[in-house]
Amino acid sequence: MTTVPARPAKLFSLLIVPLLALSVSSPPSFADHTAVPSGVALVGSLQDELGCPGDWQPECAATELVYNGSVWTSTFFLPAGDYEYKVALNDSWDENYGADGNAGGANIPLALAADGNVTFTYDHGTHIIVDDAPIVQPGSVTVVGSLQDELGCAGDWDPACSSTFLALDADDDVWQGVFNVPAGDWEYKTALNGSWDENYGANAQRDGANIALSLGAAADVKFFYDHASHWITSNQNAVIATAPGSFQSELGCPGDWQPSCLRSWLQDPDGDGLYSFATRKIPAGDYEVKVAHNETWDENYGAGGAQNGPNIAFTVPNTGDLVVFTYDPVTHLLEIGGELPKGNLAEARAYWLAADTFAWNVADDSTVSLHYSEDAGLAITAGGLTGGTSIDLTREGVVDGAIADKFRHLAGLPVYKLPAANIGDVPQILKAQFALAATDAAGEPRDATGIQPPGVLDEMFTYDGELGATFDGETPTVRVWAPTARSVNLHLFADADNANPASEIIPMTEDPATGTWSVAGDASWNRQYYLYEVEVFARYTGQVESFLVTDPYSLNLSMDSKRTQIINLDDADLKPHGWDKLRKPGLAAAEDVSIYELHVRDFSMHDESVPEHVRGTFKAFAKPSSRGMSHLRSLSRAGLSHLHLLPAFDCATIPEDRSTHATPGDLTGYAPDGTEQQAAIDAIRDEDGFNWCYDPFHYTAPEGSYATDADGTARIVEFREMVAGLNHIGLRVVMDVVYNHTSGSLQGEKSVLDKIVPDYYHRLNNAGSIELSSCCANTASEHNMMEKLMLDSLRTWATAYKVDGFRFDLMGHHTRQNIENARDMLHSLDRREDGVDGKAIYLYGEGWNFGEVANNARFEQATQANMGMGTGVGSFNDRMRDAVRGGGPFDSGDDHIRRQGFSNGLFFDPNALNSGSDGERDELLRLTDWVRLGLAGTLSDYMFMDYNGNFVRGADIDYFGNPGAGYTSDPQEVINYVAAHDNETLFDIGQYKLPLGTSTDERVRVVNLSNSIIALSQGIPFFHAGQDILRSKSMDRNSYNSGDWFNVLDFTYEENGWGRGLPPFGDNQNSWSQIGERLANADLGDIDRHDIRAAGKHLREMLRIRNSSKLFRLRSGDDVMERLEFHNTGPDQVPGLVVMSLRGMEGIEIIVLFNASTEAQTFYFETGEDSEFELHEVQKESHDDRVRHARYDDDNYTFFVPARTTAVFVADD
Repeated sequence: MTTVPARPAKLFSLLIVPLLALSVSSPPSFADHTAVPSGVALVGSLQDELGCPGDWQPECAATELVYNGSVWTSTFFLPAGDYEYKVALNDSWDENYGADGNAGGANIPLALAADGNVTFTYDHGTHIIVDDAPIVQPGSVTVVGSLQDELGCAGDWDPACSSTFLALDADDDVWQGVFNVPAGDWEYKTALNGSWDENYGANAQRDGANIALSLGAAADVKFFYDHASHWITSNQNAVIATAPGSFQSELGCPGDWQPSCLRSWLQDPDGDGLYSFATRKIPAGDYEVKVAHNETWDENYGAGGAQNGPNIAFTVPNTGDLVVFTYDPVTHLLEIGGELPKGNLAEARAYWLAADTFAWNVADDSTVSLHYSEDAGLAITAGGLTGGTSIDLTREGVVDGAIADKFRHLAGLPVYKLPAANIGDVPQILKAQFALAATDAAGEPRDATGIQPPGVLDEMFTYDGELGATFDGETPTVRVWAPTARSVNLHLFADADNANPASEIIPMTEDPATGTWSVAGDASWNRQYYLYEVEVFARYTGQVESFLVTDPYSLNLSMDSKRTQIINLDDADLKPHGWDKLRKPGLAAAEDVSIYELHVRDFSMHDESVPEHVRGTFKAFAKPSSRGMSHLRSLSRAGLSHLHLLPAFDCATIPEDRSTHATPGDLTGYAPDGTEQQAAIDAIRDEDGFNWCYDPFHYTAPEGSYATDADGTARIVEFREMVAGLNHIGLRVVMDVVYNHTSGSLQGEKSVLDKIVPDYYHRLNNAGSIELSSCCANTASEHNMMEKLMLDSLRTWATAYKVDGFRFDLMGHHTRQNIENARDMLHSLDRREDGVDGKAIYLYGEGWNFGEVANNARFEQATQANMGMGTGVGSFNDRMRDAVRGGGPFDSGDDHIRRQGFSNGLFFDPNALNSGSDGERDELLRLTDWVRLGLAGTLSDYMFMDYNGNFVRGADIDYFGNPGAGYTSDPQEVINYVAAHDNETLFDIGQYKLPLGTSTDERVRVVNLSNSIIALSQGIPFFHAGQDILRSKSMDRNSYNSGDWFNVLDFTYEENGWGRGLPPFGDNQNSWSQIGERLANADLGDIDRHDIRAAGKHLREMLRIRNSSKLFRLRSGDDVMERLEFHNTGPDQVPGLVVMSLRGMEGIEIIVLFNASTEAQTFYFETGEDSEFELHEVQKESHDDRVRHARYDDDNYTFFVPARTTAVFVADD
């Protein structure tokens, strides 16, 4: 994610990169590039505070800056607050400058902790506008990393650990700390204010890469963090150089000639080896300066780079002029100039879209050239981009046509063409450091930037063959796609022991046509391990790197994913008995799918009927007599078709050595609303065996912590045993896949893709930083080889593991074409050729629309609206969820209570924050229309009378202010749900919303009613594990890392998980007060085995009813529109009652009444047909006494349905 510096003024303390060399005895050179404008105005959200009639007014004279002959500057008094600003020239927006001096650039933030004067200065030569407001320092700065455990923290990567806090030196305005670090290879970065919300790594980048620290012996390491530049470094990673001189007191140092004062710290955040410092605070006059190392005079350099040499004289012509110091620690020369270099090679604002095509948003009159350096020697000076070789490009039109179709967010950008004579050099240039530079008509530097290469890599090196370790008979070949690598070696290991070195290091051979590197082995390689050694230029470090990295196509790994194993999945010893002839449960059509979502570890971790060493593993599903398997078998017999497993691929966040998993101890003695339980869980988070596993490390290998042995082949065999065990009880298996992001990136410890092809596999923003909207490093499946990785991975899971369906996490971050290609590839699998019937594989996912790709900004997304147009791919129905539950997934505090829904009392059973008002009635009727639409498969073309009395299509129904509540064309394109692993469980949401005095029996009925709606809807019903047995997570809204304690799933039915203490503070803090009140209420915890078992029986009854008639599983949108009708609609409807009829071949065959109100309802309905109705056979024998009282009176055509009851009536003929 791109981070703009807090205020460009603070760029003066950034490393600014190399500058044009000047004579040290002459005054600095100050460029005068263009004519002086007639006026410069400070514009922004602060203008109304300064006498303007409003904000963002370039013509307002009150905020004009005054020209002093050199720069434009003025001082204004501003009250404390948060502002944004930029400058506009000549009383209009035609020419304006923002962050980093960019034309039309981003607004510059300004935070003032107190009222005071702020001076703004604009330099027309650089177009940079700066302020002198004091930096608002963070509350704390932590060195976080793999070394924290050694420095007194409870664990590593802990931003809240005070043992590695840095201290702010008020004289220097820099955070510092000295720690004795043991010998070893470590990684670190910095985190602010005790959390990961704001953190900085390599190159001063927010959310940047970890910084490597290697020590041959224990040493006192001094760490430094400058909040102005965000540079985090240490005296072991960088030269700590300052510029002491006769001017330092003007900067705020206690005096002059102080090498220990870091207000003149020479910094190198972009890592190009040149250290810089810039300031406008030196008044006009003559001065002297030197360079000192390590904050003392022990090592210092003067004129000519001589150690202990004479002072270096320089002159500042005018107060407020820019002075830039640049130091080369190799030559020890200090250069002093008056102009900031233009550009940033750590960024990538240009795009290489085809072999001869570049795009870059620079001024039309720019001269643009391509620069490349095989030894990563490019650098930016005040005189322009230096080093390497350059090729002039030609301006030709804009991005359009096929390239604009592929990269629609780049459409219209200026295009620059590479001469035809240089096309043959492109493959080698791509292995070098490369950048674009722009100059103006006079040849003066205008800008320089790195380049994003995915377009050209796709054009030149898309490869459709096998990757990873593959076998031809007994002979393995290992192949990796790495078109920008200079060399790749294979490190072959005899075993998984990390202490044992490679037995062989084998150079791999490049295929220059495909960008792949390969090596063939022999039969002895089978079951050995390997790593790639990849030599490649990495823009994010600015260097040619040598990475040891696992294979992104890993099929098996050693413990904790340290090494990839060469494995042939067809080997007989990897297959459970009968694997090749495994019979799948029947599935006639996608509309017959019903889904139960389950976490692998949750399933058996508390099940004492499972052997202890097997609990929490894949193998537990191969224990047919366990309580958990008995529970699943009962659901299968009732009609459940699919078990959805939360991520079971190799993830980055669970330690795989089960013997080391930390446990919290006995927590049973604490109060139901105690804080001790969550504190105990928090103390071991990341050290126990629990995580939802949405942190992909390797996409195509099973997770090792879910195997009885993470080394060797157990994870493969046991995953297959799990699939077979579930198939044997009648359940197909869905795998939750997370191809939209990776856990690691750049050169981080758990990064894979970026170490092989930097800048390719992840989606970058317009500055070249990785987008993070998913939570983590977003992948770019719009790039050909990322899509191939996804498709190849899916094919392996489908064929080698016989997985029957896939749920795509954040599907809307993929292209629609990605998902359609996945569907087509999977559906093409043939039982004879591939061992599976691909046409029976069902796909669905989260079609949410957000982030940098929102509203199809970069491509046509796989969102709800786009996938509901005949793709046959399902997406989760938040309309149904929000209507039944009430509120939304981002509610907290009192909103959880206030926003009741259809099933839990809106209007007819108001809680303490509601009143049963007319407004609540209107809201109930609006939500009831969403329920009806969900029951009809959320079809865009389904028509019924809405609560206003209008006949409307589903697509025209409002959903939170926008039309489009209906978005599907076929029922199989919708996943109907009211609970999932995310957010509060169905039971817990009812604890918020129902009046506190509601009895346990009624709370159970609310859960049952909600489950009935889902089970009897057209489309695909989806249930969260335990939703049928009143599962609670003690109201935890995000239990991804809340341990086994809060995620308990008890198949003895003795408890449901309620009252296990206040849930973890982090994600629940805004609701702790409301949660605590409820957990402490003994009446709300009065849940017993009878209640739990009764709820379970209810869902099974609903599944039996669903499967009793195809009318609940209609096969097309046309069928639904022809056969399904709603009654009790419009403005005069009975609130809380939904009446649905289903028409068969001979007329209405089924009528369902969903009564959510607290009163029994009688509904008159004359069908006009010669039919009588009786309660469904299943409900005649129901465990629920109340539903057995539902009836139909054929004398007066009335249906009677008790309170909070779903009654299904069938025609007696």
